[in-house]
Parts: sequence; structure tokens; C-alpha cells
Amino acid sequence: MSDAPKPRHLMIPFAGRSSPACREALAGLRLPNTEAMLARLALVHGDQQDDSTRSPPHERALAEALGIGAADGCIPWAALEAKQAGLGPTGPGDSWGVATLCHWQVGIDDVVLGDPAAIEIDAAESAALLAAARPFFEEDGMALHASATPGRWLVQGKVFDGLATASIDRAVGWPISQWSPLSDAARPLRRLQNEMQMLLYTERVNDQRTARGVPPINSFWLSGTGSLPAALANGTAPASAPEVADALRVPALRDDGAGWAAAWQALDAGAMADLLADYTHGADVVLTLCGDRGARRFGVQHRGLLSWARSLFERPSAASILATL
Repeated sequence: MSDAPKPRHLMIPFAGRSSPACREALAGLRLPNTEAMLARLALVHGDQQDDSTRSPPHERALAEALGIGAADGCIPWAALEAKQAGLGPTGPGDSWGVATLCHWQVGIDDVVLGDPAAIEIDAAESAALLAAARPFFEEDGMALHASATPGRWLVQGKVFDGLATASIDRAVGWPISQWSPLSDAARPLRRLQNEMQMLLYTERVNDQRTARGVPPINSFWLSGTGSLPAALANGTAPASAPEVADALRVPALRDDGAGWAAAWQALDAGAMADLLADYTHGADVVLTLCGDRGARRFGVQHRGLLSWARSLFERPSAASILATL
């Protein structure tokens, strides 16, 4: 007799989206495997806030799953990544941030943050810009490091201690003034951003990018700030990470209703069907659905004939649940 499948936790960011096109697409969304899965699980935790939080629901849910407690806008993603990458020191009180290169779209009335995923930066461009930027960061007492992702740098400095910053996933598509940190503690960073804008404007990398028709890189966005909790900083491994299905992110941020619906249907036929199959074979499964305002975590509470019969006749509407996120 074969062993039961291993426990699984599937987390889906942007499962619900309140932007106009995605909200319209939700009404016609058909997700049979998701509905079958929800019929077999019970709600075990809900996190509902408004969409003004700096840390979106999927980041709050992921931090909770990893055993990281932090204030809004202070989930220390950069410090965790730095520790995992062997960058140091990353002890208690060593504060980090993520500097993500991006394109600021300058309009008549405001400046909007473009999605960094659309700038198509490669490793060579990222390395050249990092070398040019490093002295400016060092002048302000910040150490700059490359990461495994081009255009995404890790920065260490005391300025990030307790500094709340908005996730990229909150700020994309919105005026930067709405999400930029405005506290006195962030003043050096605002000055550094201005210096970087002037530097990037003169870089050959941007001349080459303009020549091949891709957006220039004209600034960076700061997020993931803070220091690790003492337990993690001192060597305790974080809790097992859930499987994050991120296919909905890009169409959601672009309010591409058709693309978001297509990505959801692919998830339903793929990862969700696999989760349902594992449940059927006895696995302990968890499903976390996240939207703009909240997250809902579903888990196995009861198995047996009554539960199975109820799943056949009391199938919830996926669209109605996603609309609450």
C-alpha cells in the first residue's frame, strides 16, 4: 500500500481583483476544480482589511505561513532573502530593503509606477547600473548587493529599521505619491531616488534600451524593509513555505480581464486539479486565496461519508467567494 501524498499548501495571489475588467470577467468565470476543492474544505482563517495596507493580503498570508510577524509595510523580505543568499551580516537589528529598478511614467498631473516585470532588464544591464549606483548608496551609509533577479537589488542600512514601505504589488499602476514613504526617516531615500533619476538618465544602458524600443529605467522602488525576527536571525529555519501560484499577477496588475480569466482557468485545470487529486488520495491540503483586501485560508477538517455527500450537494460558487477577497 502506497503512502499518502505529502501535505500541500497552495496559495494563489490575486485570486480576487476589484479592478474593473477583472471584476467584469469574474462573473463569467467557471472553475469546476476550485469549486470541488472548496466544497471539501472548510474556512479556517480569514484576514480582511481595506486596500490601503502597504502589505497586500498575499504577502501577509505568506509571512504568516513562514512564521514571520511584522507590522504593515515592514515584512522583512529583503533581510530573509539576504540571509538565504549568504549575505551578511543578517543578525537581529540588521535592516534591509529591496530596491527594484522600474520605469516611472511621467504624466501631466502625476507620476505613475510602471510594472517592473515589463522593463525586460537583463543581467548585464542590471550589473552595469548597480556598479554606477553603488557609490551613491554608499555615500548614504547603505551597502548595495545584487540578487538572483536582474533589476532587483538588496540594500542594507540603518535607514530601513522600522521604515514602512509599500509592496510593488500595491503601487504598480498608481501615482507614486500615494505609496511613497513620506516620514522624516525616509528623507535620505527620497534624495537618493532623485540622484538616481539624474544618474540613470545619463547611463548608456538607457540609450541602448531606447534604441531597441523598451522603456528606460529611470528610478527604483523600495520595499520589503526591516530586520529579521531574532529567532530567524539566529538560525531558526522559517516554517515550510507554501506553493505560490503567481500566474494571475501580471494580468491582474494590468487589469487584463480576459488574460486574468484565462490564467485562472489554467490554474483550475492544473495546480487546482492536482491539489484535488492529492486530497482524494488522503493528503492534508490547505488552500489560501488572496485578493486586494483579504485572504481566506481553507483546510481539511472532516473526512467521511457525510462530508463527501455534502460536497456533492453543497458546492459553493467560486465567483462569490473570490468577490469577497
